[in-house]
Amino acid sequence: MRALEPASMVAIRAARERIADVAVRTPLVRLDVDEAPGDVWLKLENLQPVGSFKLRGAANAMRVAPPGELRGGVYTASAGNMAQGVAWMARAMGVPCTVIVPEGAPRAKLDAIARLGARTMRVPFAEWWQTMTDHGHADAPGRFVHPFADADVMAGNGTIGLEIVEDLPDVDAVFVPYGGGGLACGIASAMRHLRPAARVFACEPSTAAPLAASLAAGEPLSIERTASFIDGCGGMSVFREMWPLASTLLAGSLTVTPAEVASAVRLLAERTRIVAEGAGAVPVAAALRGSATGERALGGTVVCIVSGGNIDAATLATILGGGVP
Repeated sequence: MRALEPASMVAIRAARERIADVAVRTPLVRLDVDEAPGDVWLKLENLQPVGSFKLRGAANAMRVAPPGELRGGVYTASAGNMAQGVAWMARAMGVPCTVIVPEGAPRAKLDAIARLGARTMRVPFAEWWQTMTDHGHADAPGRFVHPFADADVMAGNGTIGLEIVEDLPDVDAVFVPYGGGGLACGIASAMRHLRPAARVFACEPSTAAPLAASLAAGEPLSIERTASFIDGCGGMSVFREMWPLASTLLAGSLTVTPAEVASAVRLLAERTRIVAEGAGAVPVAAALRGSATGERALGGTVVCIVSGGNIDAATLATILGGGVP
């Protein structure tokens, strides 16, 4: 397996040109609520055609691949958002798509995958996780598109960082949800070149925060994960091929509770009319707490990546009613 390196600006700029007709240049809007502890902005990736940032990386990786490699179809392992990105591109390119999904994947995301014409394979969570560890599954046909541990996927994700600096040149920190690390490391790669003074923080739910534990230990760890409604963020472990990038590119990991994330989802919906899924609200929850490396004061200008808006209606209804799913 080839070692992963930070995405270069050449690769990120090439990705922007390659996906310009597919991915939306999403708006950057101020979080104008009294609860915001500083100058907080939202990068609204929930407004992508598939409802999440994943279209960027999927489109770049599939368009870079030699056409002959895609004739037999493509597949990915995803709780829903990367699945939609790959399925969207597969439909546009006229190739079959299979998605390996974990048992318990949200209905809204499964329905969206079906609408895009992809086939799903439901497997236990551990088997789904192992598919990403192994970079493939013996029973799935076609070319595997890794949801995060792929140089072309990360270059596509890095286009978000390029847009942030163009729109907000004085950004001081970027808060990014951390699942596998492809989004955070892609954005951090761009920031390292364009705005090296800005710090990029991973954000994880406290119930599934392997990066926070790994950074504290100085090595990639596996942890006990507690499932929650925050399905697109957090996990069982830090992937070893991602550890060299995450441990050097990121300034740290901020953890928030599911209750704090639910409060952030509710505030975004009621006060700003923005619908965010759990993972998309994790950075906002961290910003609302005003935490950065244990400090309450944010300091400077902060951008939160609202990574997606694919939330089940029932889950959203529970949150809007004051509950925590």
